[in-house]
Amino acid sequence: MEPREELTFIQKRFLVQRLACFDTPTAALKAFEEEFGIKLQRNRVAYYNPTTKSGAALADDLKEIFHTARKEFLAGLDAIPITHKAVRLRHLNRQLEHFADRNAAPIVLGILEAAAKEMGDAFTNKHKLEHTGANGKDLAPASVTIIQLPDNGRS
Repeated sequence: MEPREELTFIQKRFLVQRLACFDTPTAALKAFEEEFGIKLQRNRVAYYNPTTKSGAALADDLKEIFHTARKEFLAGLDAIPITHKAVRLRHLNRQLEHFADRNAAPIVLGILEAAAKEMGDAFTNKHKLEHTGANGKDLAPASVTIIQLPDNGRS
């Protein structure tokens, strides 16, 4: 493509949406070249991100597309499997089974540690001791009650 040749609206929208989904200009450029078969300069791609200095002059309709796409992308994070603890633990479990069958103890220990961290240090050797009472106040001293036992003639 000639340096001054104008992109179509569809091509511009493609770049805007890729950048709105946090693709780097290089990644967006690569995807653009694969999709449209057109070579662009990286700095030309960066223009389609209105959150940057070079994209400040982007047309209002493209800015709106950018902000809508970004909002939808961020709202859709639940659709990405790795954002769910159960998916991450299932993956770790598959790895554990794979490496346990191969007697790869260091890798297995690393996977077990990763699973413990995923669960919130549930299986570590860390002991948490309570040194303060409610709201950070000192703990009340333990009271000891002494019971006097009958002598029953033993001394």
